[in-house]
Formats: sequence, structure tokens, C-alpha cells
Amino acid sequence: MTGLSGSTGSTGSIGRRGLFVTGAATALTLGSVSFASAEPPGRGEETRTVRGTLPPGSPDYVYLPVEVPRGVREIAVSYTYEKPSVPAGTQGNALDIGIFDERGTDLGGRGFRGWSGGARKEFFIRADAATPGYIPGPVRSGTWSIALGPYTTAPQGLPYTVTITLRFGPSGKTPATVYPPQRAKGRGRAWYRGDCHLHSVYSDGRRTPAEIAAAARAAGLDFINTSEHNTHSSHSAWQGLWGPHPDGELLILTGEEVTTRNGHVVAVATEPGTFVDWRYRARDNRFGHYAREIRRAGGLVVPAHPHATCIGCNWKFGFGEADAVEVWNGPYTPEDEAALASWDNTLTSSRGWTPAMGNSDAHREPQLVGMPQTVVLADGLTREAILAGIRAGHSYIAESSAVSLTFGASGGRARHAGIGDRLPVDADTPVTVRLEVTGAPGCTAHFVTDQGTLHTATLPASGAGTVEWSTTPQYATYVRAEVRHAPTVPGLPGALAALTNPVFLGSGH
Repeated sequence: MTGLSGSTGSTGSIGRRGLFVTGAATALTLGSVSFASAEPPGRGEETRTVRGTLPPGSPDYVYLPVEVPRGVREIAVSYTYEKPSVPAGTQGNALDIGIFDERGTDLGGRGFRGWSGGARKEFFIRADAATPGYIPGPVRSGTWSIALGPYTTAPQGLPYTVTITLRFGPSGKTPATVYPPQRAKGRGRAWYRGDCHLHSVYSDGRRTPAEIAAAARAAGLDFINTSEHNTHSSHSAWQGLWGPHPDGELLILTGEEVTTRNGHVVAVATEPGTFVDWRYRARDNRFGHYAREIRRAGGLVVPAHPHATCIGCNWKFGFGEADAVEVWNGPYTPEDEAALASWDNTLTSSRGWTPAMGNSDAHREPQLVGMPQTVVLADGLTREAILAGIRAGHSYIAESSAVSLTFGASGGRARHAGIGDRLPVDADTPVTVRLEVTGAPGCTAHFVTDQGTLHTATLPASGAGTVEWSTTPQYATYVRAEVRHAPTVPGLPGALAALTNPVFLGSGH
């Protein structure tokens, strides 16, 4: 790793300690930064500055150890890095940051104390408070590690400066965490609307939790899921925001967007306080372990925007561990069209099928919370019931609360199957597929099967109407419904207004 260097103003050169592989992404540990063994006489704080350069091809994570003495009440870190000009088509510098405490940096260990990626240039941690994205708690003595993540590196390298300040004094008291309740007042067995991919000031979003809760209610949502990038720090930030409220109670689920270098996955509704590690690539063969960890914490594994083109966003872990797939992310784009087509191609798999979800991934104004939203049939507005509905595919996706669907198939001795279910009739039994739509003016309805789109109808100008189609299980393995706006680009389909999970036809395997 030639060209990597680091230095401090007071301790001289910091050389490379070692390059190691932990069963996950390679990491590099620099030499330690040391402070006085006790509070400096006449001063309440002490500062060290580290400078270095990361060359192109650096490991995914570079750890800067900080030896923290006793008597520290607060650790504060700031950093900067250079962004030199690069040729067109070449990635420039982007450097993420986070921190682990004296319990270590082991993958999946207990030492995680916060991550802000590239969203912040400074943070602090003390017992009674921390910068959003970071976990309050005592600053205990021992070796802490600042984690630098060179997301992309310019050909000239990535010069960085990290400043660490320790503030001495009595440690404050860490407040008790208050997590959202796992049930809210609902409507019994009903269709509930939710958005499970949202970002606040606790990662790279701009909305506060209070602003997200207000926007969710305005969007007609019944539930949301916290999904900050690589941190669970927002789980306790929602006190008083779930209800009671004139617009009804809001079920707030807690999760994380696990942001790896080979794709993002939303952990939906894990136990409050659960941290899911992200420091691995597909080549490291670790994703299956963390997918199981998400499920052990009671959550769902949902690959996010799997065909996104941003650096590190395209999903490369496969879908064998997925409980659902986010096929629609924010305003409908060609990336979503690709995700939808890819998901549709899996629906005849002999290994079973994976339901589709849609979420807003909203970060800031004017991005709309609840655009789109997943509408779930559940026995009540509880974490357990909502997850059961999503897992079973008893759901559809709508661009807003103005759009409502009823979809199902019937045939053979008055049998009926709804979204996500199977109609178990003989291969040659006539089947009637029926879609009822409201709130979709100017749209068309499409019935899609394993052969493709086999029936299309224009909805009334009001946007409310019913469409029926007859088929057999021999002709259609499954049927799902799409409601689309008029095309705006010649040769390309119009954007979705709504999408259902499939109804399967026939006895199956």
C-alpha cells in the first residue's frame, strides 16, 4: 500500500500497523494517537491532529486508533479531505467516517458507536448526548477507533486531516432509551399503508423525526420504518410521535439501511436497538450471516433499489435471503422498470417467490414521504401483523393514498384468492380475474402473467373503474395487476400508479 501515510503534530510519523482480512472487507489500521494519561493541568481538553493520504486502491475501511485515558467526558472528532479535479468520467474523492469504542472493531461486535458516512464533517459523543447518527454513552478508557471509509478515491490520492479533541471531567448520566411501541390503535383486519425506507437527520436526511411523522400522517400512512444508513441511533428518537393524534396513531418500526459497497438492504422492523454490520462485500460471503441476524432480530430482509446506478448501490448479493424486494423506490424511473422486470422473472421459481415492496427513500424536501407506499392486508396495526402481511405478499404498491385497489381471482366451486394467495383449481378451470381501481385518472390497467401482459384496459376518466379478464391456470401461472400513467417517452411504458403482488393460479408444486 505504497503512498499511505499519516502524521500528528505532536507524535511524529504514524505508519501503517497492518493490513488484515477479517472474513469481510479488507481493512487497514494506522498507528495509535495518544493523549496525556490524565487531565492536562489547567486545561479541560486536549487535541490531536492527524494528517495522511490514502492512495487509490485503499481498503474499504481504515481505522485510526485513539488511546483514550481515564477521566474523559466527551470525545469530539472533525475531519476534512481534499477534492482535487479529476478527468471527466473518473471518480473523485469521497470519504466516510464513523467510530468504534474500546470494545473493538470486530465485524458484528459490540464496539459500534456511530456512523455518519459523508453527511457530517464533525461529531461528538458523551454520556448524556451525541451527534445524530452516534450513540450516547460513557467515554470509557481504552483504544477507540475512528473508521474512515474511502468510498471513492481520485487518481491523485485522498489527503485527509482528522482532529480529535478529548474533554475531561465527570461523566454525565446516560438517559434511558425510549423506543416506539410495537402496536398502535388500528382498524382490525384491514389494509394499512406504510413507507419502510426513510432517512432523517440521523443519517443523510434533512428532516427531523417529528417532521417525518407529520409528513407520514399527511400522506395517509399508518406505519413507517426507520432506515438510517449503517446506524441504529434514531431508534430512540421518536418519543411522543406515535400518538395519540387527531390523524390517528402511527406505528413506528425500527430498522436500518445496511449500506455495503455492493448494494443496500433495508432491515425492516428489527428489535429496537439492533445494529446490523455493513462492512463486507459480496466476495466476502458474509451477507447470509447478517441476513439471518436481521431475521433473528425479528426483521425482514429487503434489498433496496436493486438496479440503482449510484456507486455501490447495485445489488450483487442475490435474492436467496430476501424476504421482499423493493422494486419501486421514489418517483418511478427506468431503474424501477428494470427492478420490476427482474423481479417478475423470478415469480415462477420452484424455490418459491419473493414479494415486492415500494418505498419513498425520501431524504428531504421536496421528496415526498409515502411516494410510493406499500399497502398491506394485516390483522391489526402491530409490528407482528404488518410483517406477516408483507412476508406473505398480501400487499400492493400505490403512488399515494389517493390510489386504492382490490384485486383477486375466482373460479371453480366459488373459490377466491386475493393478492399473494393461490387459487387451487385444475389447469383447465375457467378463472375470472377482477381489478377494482380508484384514484387513478388518465391511467390504464394491465394484467401481467408469466407470458407477459395479456390484457389491457383504459380506466374511466374519473380514475375509478373495474376490469375483468378470463383465463385458465394452464394459460397463466400467475396474474398480477399494474396501473400505469400514459407514456411520456415514445416506446417506453408509462410510469406506475400502482402495482400488485401476484395471484397464483392452479394447484402449484
